[in-house]
Amino acid sequence: QVRLVESGGGLVQAEDSLRLTCVASGRRASNDDMAWYRQAPGKEREMGASIRFSFRGDIISYADSVKGRFTIARDSAKHTLYLQMSRLQPEATAIYYCNVVVPGPVESIYWGPGTQVTVSA
Repeated sequence: QVRLVESGGGLVQAEDSLRLTCVASGRRASNDDMAWYRQAPGKEREMGASIRFSFRGDIISYADSVKGRFTIARDSAKHTLYLQMSRLQPEATAIYYCNVVVPGPVESIYWGPGTQVTVSA
């Protein structure tokens, strides 16, 4: 079982920066795929940034809407995932969720409870 806890959300103004943190407990492997999703009011949850394990080095992907402004990173030793967000705009207002996919014969998917990010104009 994996438990995820996000932190770092809050109310900021446009053009501000925030760093979200997700701490994973209950698992010691470093080959999990991890991602940040977000869900804005009235919209479906969408993937913002992901980091997938590869023996040749992690593979990082971003949604077009956040490319160049968001940076995902992880510290495997600390079982922590980060999302550095810069030049935030009001459309980034959403609940941000940490996601972990544990590989195996059947994948196991875990979600954190989310952290609210609100960007005022």
